[in-house]
Amino acid sequence: MKVAVFRKEHFNAAHRLHNPDWDQETNQKVYGKCNNPNYHGHNYDLIVKVTGEIDPRTGYVMDMKVLKDLISQYIIERFDHKNLNLDTSEFQNLNPTAENIAVVIWNILRPQVDPSLDLHITLYETERNYVEYPAH
Repeated sequence: MKVAVFRKEHFNAAHRLHNPDWDQETNQKVYGKCNNPNYHGHNYDLIVKVTGEIDPRTGYVMDMKVLKDLISQYIIERFDHKNLNLDTSEFQNLNPTAENIAVVIWNILRPQVDPSLDLHITLYETERNYVEYPAH
């Protein structure tokens, strides 16, 4: 009997979408306002989903306090109120699109969560735009 548990968190971060292999005109055409040389910010909503069997000893799939603390320590402290391009090692050479941010978050959290549990990331960049990793 598999059950999914979810933890929703929030962080604010700035970024610039830019491909250094392209000229400014191509970057502007592909990324529009998101290519602003002075960066721009988002209020990201992050949903971390953990799926697995209920532990008969605890009644939990995963202790939600532990999940909260992992997200806080490994994601919120790392990315909240940061310029992703300038302040984080993860995006020094990786374009900080919502897709890439979600994959990075998954890669950071995956070693912290019991391997018998499935991990899924949903990242809202805006109210209307969000990504999921892994995709269903």
